[in-house]
Amino acid sequence: MIQGLAHAVFYGKSTQDITKAVTFYSALGFKTLPPTQQGDTWLKLSAENAVAASDLTLRIVLSATELVSKPSPEEDWSLLAGKLVLLSEDLQKTKVQLNGLEAEWQESLEDHELYTLDPLNNVLVFTDQPALPSLLEMPLPNDTPSHKKSTVPRKIGVLTSGGDAAGMNASVRAVVRYGISKGCHVYGVYEGYQGLVDGGDRIRRMDWKSVRGWLSVGGTSIGTARCMPFKTREGRLKAAENLVHNGIDSLIVCGGDGSLTGADVFRSEWSGLLEELRAADRITEEEATTYCHLTIVGLVGSIDNDMAGTDITIGAVTSLHRICESVDSIGTTALSHSRAFVIEVMGRHCGWLALMAGIATGADFVFIPERPPMEDDWESTMCAVAHRHRELGKRKTVIIVAEGAIDKSLKPIRPEYIKDILTDRLGLDTRVTTLGHTQRGGSPAAYDRILATVQGVCAVDAVLRSTPDIPSPLIGMTSNKVTCGPLMKAVELTHEVAKAIGEKNFARAMELRDPQFAEEFNAYTASTIVDDESDLLPPHLRLRIAIVHMGAPAGGMNAATRTAVRYALNRGHTPFAVYNGFPGLVRGSIEELTWIGVDGWTSRGGSELGTNRAVPGEEVDMGMVAYQLQKFNIQAIMIVGGFEAFSALIELDKARAKYPSLCIPIGLIPATVSNNVPGTDFSLGSDTSLNSIIDACDSIIQSARSSRRRVFVVEVQGGKSGYLAVEGGLATGANTVYIPEEGIKLERLQSDVRHLMALYLDDAADKAEGRIILRNEKVSKTYTTDVISSILKDEGRGLFDSRTAVLGHIQQGNTPSPMDRIHATRLAMRCIDFVEQHTHEALEKAHVLGESVPIELTSAPESIAVVGLTGAEVHFPSVRELLPTTDVINRKPVKAWWFEHRGLVDLLSGRGLFTPEAQASLEEK
Repeated sequence: MIQGLAHAVFYGKSTQDITKAVTFYSALGFKTLPPTQQGDTWLKLSAENAVAASDLTLRIVLSATELVSKPSPEEDWSLLAGKLVLLSEDLQKTKVQLNGLEAEWQESLEDHELYTLDPLNNVLVFTDQPALPSLLEMPLPNDTPSHKKSTVPRKIGVLTSGGDAAGMNASVRAVVRYGISKGCHVYGVYEGYQGLVDGGDRIRRMDWKSVRGWLSVGGTSIGTARCMPFKTREGRLKAAENLVHNGIDSLIVCGGDGSLTGADVFRSEWSGLLEELRAADRITEEEATTYCHLTIVGLVGSIDNDMAGTDITIGAVTSLHRICESVDSIGTTALSHSRAFVIEVMGRHCGWLALMAGIATGADFVFIPERPPMEDDWESTMCAVAHRHRELGKRKTVIIVAEGAIDKSLKPIRPEYIKDILTDRLGLDTRVTTLGHTQRGGSPAAYDRILATVQGVCAVDAVLRSTPDIPSPLIGMTSNKVTCGPLMKAVELTHEVAKAIGEKNFARAMELRDPQFAEEFNAYTASTIVDDESDLLPPHLRLRIAIVHMGAPAGGMNAATRTAVRYALNRGHTPFAVYNGFPGLVRGSIEELTWIGVDGWTSRGGSELGTNRAVPGEEVDMGMVAYQLQKFNIQAIMIVGGFEAFSALIELDKARAKYPSLCIPIGLIPATVSNNVPGTDFSLGSDTSLNSIIDACDSIIQSARSSRRRVFVVEVQGGKSGYLAVEGGLATGANTVYIPEEGIKLERLQSDVRHLMALYLDDAADKAEGRIILRNEKVSKTYTTDVISSILKDEGRGLFDSRTAVLGHIQQGNTPSPMDRIHATRLAMRCIDFVEQHTHEALEKAHVLGESVPIELTSAPESIAVVGLTGAEVHFPSVRELLPTTDVINRKPVKAWWFEHRGLVDLLSGRGLFTPEAQASLEEK
């Protein structure tokens, strides 16, 4: 049950019906307000009235369409949606009053509730239980008899434990609001397990407003603390007693492996703890029977990303943001003074942060516990790499060290020791920086806000479907899908990593990490280490590879180019930059790229090569494209771009039959803020854009909150794809979003106005909230951002005003996000592998036969493809394979994985969940 609103809109088909309704509600204590210009009837019940817990306003609208059908007396009215709840001091007197009004009624003695119908057929509930916290019960999604609320609501406790992680607050917010929407009572356990042991006001029931504004707050607002008493039997006994006395039989725990292990131990001892409490007469027999089972659900909150059973943990990406921000800043001073910096990051048993930071910042060397240097004299190897980079022209040296870094003999590798080596052997002016707890702080990144939200929702669902026989579940994320697996199995696998490292079985330690960990380590090595001939191809297999940027600029384009160039050089290929897209190719603007020429490109936004939207075969002459490719003997192309680049693939594929020089492998790395390229879950630049949006929206929300009753309509980019609006709305707590997949109708705007009015009527007069709505730029030509804002302002009846904010090109970002940099590195390396694969046969055949290299290296349909991320894997779907599932007119895939998040935006802002039926209807359209 969604609670906390104090405004309702009813509809009457005639003025006679409305007059009857006014008479009915006046008898219940409602006062009639002056009519509005629209002619609507307004009634108000003051909080001073005995039947109201807070002010309640009713609006009755004359309508011939939006009517409520009268339920039959045989139906159970308690199962009907949209009930208005009023308090009654004496239900018997209320019955007499209803009889006098000639109103039908039904009674539930068990629930202490009396159900009746008003003259407009709306269901009213009278209860003598003043603990009900709200006056309106909004309809639940799929409200059927099977969804009838239990007479005793499920009580769920939520706590955060262990080291704090950005995103914990987002998970608590999701648990609280989604739990309330499911009819549960949710309790915050403050100060982690210490709060369980202490009880009292450290276990508090939370309502909808308790978590308002938490999305953008780092750390955990319900606190976390070390708790030695909980490790003792007596401490857990006290914790069990406090839970039982509060009626809580389910716990959602957000923490690391230690915190989650403690929770599962608590569950395994539960029955024994209750027997002991009952024997000591600390709980009653009824309590022991009612709460005989404890449900535990785990969420992983850990900046180290060290938990098995999930690809990513809550807080890890934000921590990576803090590290990259620091290393990028250190890089400028290192460059200025030509210094070396040794930077220590967190990760006692896990090198994820160190490795990903090394990839994202272009560090010269990385030390991680899972893959220590295999040389006995690793110091010389490190110095050789740093020295070679200096010889190539680098002015700075950056070494990143995980705090748990070791050599192959398990001897710790300390930053100070590395500093001494660099200073003594290379004569470098070297500094050590330990980032420490800055890695934990700050507002959560967009990824962590979304991850924590969807996992928090899944955790509540796991509680509701749990049984005593089901092992405690762990909510994770695998291949871009939320998962629910055995908690203790994940903990055991996590401990096995440390065990493997202790046994010097480093290959096993790498296997136990997420699937892409080893691949990303290889990508880092291949794009960083030079003069390593182990990757060098035979001369006859080496290629001349052109790199083209296309479409709008997107974060990660330069990072992908850097990796492609360096990996290609390490393989013996010759990479070429094509400046300013395909028009530049036609003009012959082609230049060979060098290892040092792309240094520092990882952290650069935009496009260093230059980009435009001209598509060959449309705006650019295809014959000239083919001519220049043959002139420069280009044997493979890597395109980095958005839907225009996908359109280019289509045209290039069509033209192969006419131009032999186009019969070469062509790989497209998707790069666009709109995330609308078919064949991939994520495009480069989309994560950077989301983070730019949440940064802007956090500031806008602060302004709206300071102005109290103000709604901002924020326009975001995305073309005909609602990705940025939906994911941005979920990450910022938007009130709703307008996206092309749904469109906008006047009825929708009217509904949104009514919802906003209800929210502002429910706000305290001096603490009204600021709110935002996200509108996709292409959702409607009629309902523009300004028009929507004007409608909201005019229809708000003075409860709120409205402003607009058009974010524009700031959404393309400045510095690419770490996730975009990492994806760019991985995809670029795989793209080079892709073109090698599709030229190998022709080149090998020519070599064996002693023939010259042919112009046509491949015409296979599979050789012109998107290099995309699907789940956790890199795939290479051909353009022909993707066309049937592409909406070419609207420039996007027919189906989008992110659309399932659309309903959560409305649900978590206080609206009904977007139903599967409606979603299916939209997808069909």
